Amino acid sequence: MIVLGIDPGLARTGYGVVEKTSNTLNELDCGYISSPARMAVYQRIYIVYKSVLQLLEQYSPEALAVEQLFFCKNVRTAMQVGEARGAVLTAAAQQDVQVFEYTPLQVKLAVAGYGRAEKKQVQQMVCLLLNLAEPPKPDDAADALAVAICHLQSSMFQKRVAEKLRKEQQPAQPRCERGGKNG
Repeated sequence: MIVLGIDPGLARTGYGVVEKTSNTLNELDCGYISSPARMAVYQRIYIVYKSVLQLLEQYSPEALAVEQLFFCKNVRTAMQVGEARGAVLTAAAQQDVQVFEYTPLQVKLAVAGYGRAEKKQVQQMVCLLLNLAEPPKPDDAADALAVAICHLQSSMFQKRVAEKLRKEQQPAQPRCERGGKNG
């Protein structure tokens, strides 16, 4: 299974492509999409959209995992992150790729085992899980890999839960019992 992880932002959108084969996670690619601050906002959003579209076409992921905007002190920053997320979601919709959203707390919990882990701890776990010599640079790329890993870890759990619920919700099969002397 291939997952494209996205850490959205208007100045820099981090991306990470992770493949899971049996019980192994492999980094296929990571980096960031940047747009110059001097450009008009609509042009910057278009750069994010086109770049994510290219990644989707290149890697054909089964899912796109994106970090949710959870909390932001600066309203302007929140708006810009929201606009970048819109570009990412539009690209996914155009390619008919299913989108999964995770809060930073969920990402940290899935990757580091602790929802309040420090950024450095998450980066160390990304290195460990993907067998990397050092954390990817910049932080946006490492964060995007963490989002992809989060989805791969979570999807396995979600799949098992769904299978169990499906089995439990199946109607009982009618039983035919023979009785009496001629049974």
